[in-house]
Amino acid sequence: MPKFQGRKIKKLAILGGGGHARVVADTAECLGWKSIEFFDDMWPNLHNIDKWPVSGDTNSLLKKVHDFHGVVVAIGDNDIRLSKINELNEAGAVLISLIHPAATVSVNARIGQGVVAFAGVVVNTGAVIGVGTILNTGCSIDHDCFLDECVHISPGARLAGAVNIGCCTWIGIGASVKQAISIGSRVKVGAGAAVVNHVVSDTTVVGVPAKPLIID
Repeated sequence: MPKFQGRKIKKLAILGGGGHARVVADTAECLGWKSIEFFDDMWPNLHNIDKWPVSGDTNSLLKKVHDFHGVVVAIGDNDIRLSKINELNEAGAVLISLIHPAATVSVNARIGQGVVAFAGVVVNTGAVIGVGTILNTGCSIDHDCFLDECVHISPGARLAGAVNIGCCTWIGIGASVKQAISIGSRVKVGAGAAVVNHVVSDTTVVGVPAKPLIID
């Protein structure tokens, strides 16, 4: 268990160093986190991210996870994010979720460990948001949706009621999904697509209506 005797300022570790990680840090500041350290596998070539220090790589964080009151994986790639979350869980990290104050999340929704939800997000009653999922700026998740582990819902995307989305699926910016649609694992839904039919795993769909992408 973490040892925090004598500490007054809560410490947050963020694993990841890209633009997404900066938005995670900004959200954390909005929620009152005062001490934020980054860890990224570009270290030691990467020393700072904006005003925040980069203190080491993944292995560095794994060795000192008990120094932090909370840890968040801020990596956009769904599969890598899931792998890092599993490593941190095994090391005993306190994986937390960060819900921006300007997000609206029903008290009757269930939010998993390590979720981030940015400004303008709406999550309605009965929705289940799986471990490590990214709810990006201004997306909406309607009633009774189920999102498995490490899904990424991009900015402005819309899920109607009772949509089911599998592990590590990515829903592109501005896409929309019809009610009661099932989308498999590791699916990619293109920007602005309209998904009106079920989508099997390991498929990329694009267009209006969304259809499988065929590469010649």
